[in-house]
Amino acid sequence: MTTSDHTTTDITRKITVRIIFRFLLGCFLLLAGIGHLTWARAEFTAQVPEWIPLSDDLVVVLSGVAEMMLGAALLFLIKHRFMVGWTVAFFFVMVFPGNISQLVTHTDAFGLNSDTSRTVRLFFQPILVIWALWSTEAWSQWRKNRK
Repeated sequence: MTTSDHTTTDITRKITVRIIFRFLLGCFLLLAGIGHLTWARAEFTAQVPEWIPLSDDLVVVLSGVAEMMLGAALLFLIKHRFMVGWTVAFFFVMVFPGNISQLVTHTDAFGLNSDTSRTVRLFFQPILVIWALWSTEAWSQWRKNRK
């Protein structure tokens, strides 16, 4: 095998890993969105901060529909994956105050029944943002366009 063959194999492997992770994130969002509308509705409703000026149920339904749309976009809008990646990352940033509210108000949901578990969860939100930007190549495309 030549150096060129190794490079091509490495690039193919990196692309395959990104595609798998984008697929997993898309499935995760689809499943979470369906959960918003069905079996986990009460759990999601418990997480809606009191300061949001809409009914808790409406917030859960709207965020569930948004998650399903974002999940489907990750799976099917391949040509638009850079924009989808930024949109998914933005969505994860926008729901972060709900996670903070769950900690501050000591709200139990999804097995997060201690301040320690709710605090640990906060550290996973940036990972989701990075996951969205990395798996869609949105960040690398942005950096490439800046040059």
